[in-house]
Parts: sequence; structure tokens; C-alpha cells
Amino acid sequence: MRKAEGRSLPAPSAFYFLPSAFVLTLLLISSGCVSHHVVIDRLFFGTNIPSGGIVSEDDWKTFVREVVTPKFKDGLTIFEANGQWLDPRGNLVREHVMVMEVAHVPNGTIDADMRAIAVEYKKRFKQDAVLRVTVPANIAFY
Repeated sequence: MRKAEGRSLPAPSAFYFLPSAFVLTLLLISSGCVSHHVVIDRLFFGTNIPSGGIVSEDDWKTFVREVVTPKFKDGLTIFEANGQWLDPRGNLVREHVMVMEVAHVPNGTIDADMRAIAVEYKKRFKQDAVLRVTVPANIAFY
């Protein structure tokens, strides 16, 4: 017991903080500041064309405008990288890579969109593969 102005007060306990923490959590979730059950999907697009040549910057921009943007109007991130992988013929390929990243709630429509983007890239630029990586995430807007 603590004393305040001659009165005895109960010692603070976790119990007093539980309602506040619960209310705060509900407020954060309902306000959209924190989102659970979200994944980050990344597609890795190699720019070397196996039969020769590369995907040009203009070709890439056209692909994004025509194929990617219509499927992800809410937003996405694209960045450049350098990578390497073992192609189906057993060759170690080092190449410039474009990476597309999208944060979303998992659902079948997004899965189909990601697959369609990869299939179209492979067809359009005669690619062996497009790598997809999916990781769970929590996101917050500040």
C-alpha cells in the first residue's frame, strides 16, 4: 500500500493497465495504423534475355505501365538489384534485376495477379523464370 495525502492507495498492478492496453490496441487496429495478417510479395525480374540481349529500360517501363500498374493501383514499390542464379541449363547467370514489392492481405485474386504478371514477363521477354518471395509482415502508417 502507498500513502497519498494520508490515505492508503493500492499498489499499482498489471490489472490496472490491461484495460488501457486493450483499448489502445483496439484503437490502433480500428484506425488502420497497424495491420496484421499482411504479406510482402516480391517478384524478381531478371533483365538478361537467355537467347541474347537485355530488357531495356523503355521495355521495362512499358511492361510496368501495361501489365503491373493496372493490377496494383493501390501502390507498389520497384527497385533495382544485382543477382545471380543457376538457370535450367546449369549456367550461373549474373544479371541486373528489377524487383517489384507489394504489401497486401493474402487472397486468391492477388495470387492470380502475381502469377499473371510473372507469366506475361516470361512470355514477353523470353525468360526462364520469375522468382516470387512471400513473407509475413506487420505494417504501420505514421
